Amino acid sequence: MSEAPTKQKLWGGRFTGKTDPLYVFSEVHVSTSEYSSSMHAFNQSLHYDKRMYAADVRGSIAYAKSLTLVGILNRDEEGKIVSGLQAVEKEWRDGNFQIKEDDEDIHTANERRLSELIGPLAGKLHTGRSRNDQVATDMRIWLLDECKSLENDLKALIRVLVGRADSERDYLMPGYTHLQRGQPIRWSHLLLSYALSFKNDLDRLRQVIPRISVLPLGSGALAGNPFSVDREFLARELGFESVAENSLWGVADRDFIAEFMMWSSLVMTHMSKMAEDLIIYSTAEFGFITLSDAYSTGSSIMPQKKNPDSLELLRGKSGRLFGNMAGFLMTLKGLPSTYNKDLQEDKEPLFDSVDNLSACLKIAEGVVSTLEVHTDKMLAALTMDVLATDLADYLVRKGIPFRETHHVSGRAVALAEARHCQINELTLADFQTLHKEFSEDVFSVFDFEASVERRQAIGGPSRKMLERQINRLRHELQ
Repeated sequence: MSEAPTKQKLWGGRFTGKTDPLYVFSEVHVSTSEYSSSMHAFNQSLHYDKRMYAADVRGSIAYAKSLTLVGILNRDEEGKIVSGLQAVEKEWRDGNFQIKEDDEDIHTANERRLSELIGPLAGKLHTGRSRNDQVATDMRIWLLDECKSLENDLKALIRVLVGRADSERDYLMPGYTHLQRGQPIRWSHLLLSYALSFKNDLDRLRQVIPRISVLPLGSGALAGNPFSVDREFLARELGFESVAENSLWGVADRDFIAEFMMWSSLVMTHMSKMAEDLIIYSTAEFGFITLSDAYSTGSSIMPQKKNPDSLELLRGKSGRLFGNMAGFLMTLKGLPSTYNKDLQEDKEPLFDSVDNLSACLKIAEGVVSTLEVHTDKMLAALTMDVLATDLADYLVRKGIPFRETHHVSGRAVALAEARHCQINELTLADFQTLHKEFSEDVFSVFDFEASVERRQAIGGPSRKMLERQINRLRHELQ
């Protein structure tokens, strides 16, 4: 029996490699038509907050232990509750948890199932605890776990950028301002500029973690816990760095979510800027790089096309994450003190930002690690006029003020343009008509490698400074 033909994309004829699968987040996006008209359905959040099931169980287990310490539970009761909660978590993990119609959110769903497993004893778990401090705790636990994953994803992207910069130090290219050729640089220098932006993002992530790692549990509904639970014990048990010192603030604060989404927006701004450069450099007009087939798509009508869709999606998703942040700030800005149901709107934009940022970091790592560099095209773009500043610097070294040498160099460029030649094709006599200090050694200026190597100050593209950048970034990653 012959094999069935392989399904072909409309635009697939041009491509030989497989397409890298992008992430799909089916749980995050729910259309309005999926909500029924009932208040229960409007109020219900389980369809998206169920992803916090493990965080909710962890918080509940710790709280059960704290209730034992103050005599609300005995050791036997604590053991039964903990075993029951672990069974609930396993059902979620194995995909066997049965959601019931009245399960309003992950907290009520877990508590309902715990009651089914261990009976009325489950009702003791909520002693002194409110969903207000429970949900705030769950959000922080969940986000701290996600921050660890995002830190690893960010470090992986930086490693790829630094690794390519280390192995591709010989590649020269034009550096651009205003998208006009400015001065010669190394391809590695450009890669390291991206890496440095992401390294600063890594620093900022580490700085925001202490503000996420603040324990709200034990704040009650708003006025604190009436059973004197040991909140410092809870913080140690759950791995929090500190305890919310004010119960009103503890249940209401969502600054950590806003700040995380601000951070995400800045990461994606850097991602978008890098993507824009790579999109431009991958065009036929530049031809500096070619993306792997795995990170490109084609046209359904133009067979020759190879579109940088991965980079365009990275660029596009920066607006999405900024929108999540801006929308949530509008939710926060007019709220009265303590908990209000508006705060339920924190989860979907946060989940969406985390999911998309994680996917973007992985895709960016793949794009950078697999792209092909065309050094011949980069060199061909290095016309001699990009050494005009070096020509001005040549006269500076002879004691002429830069404002004067800048003007002289500009006249040399204009003369070459009038002669329809490169600036290095002017004669010594031509140069001496522009300034008497020009001598035969002026022609040593017209060397791209030498130009780059003259930039020996910290931050420059010389080999010595590249080595410094690479070492410092690798040290940060350790």
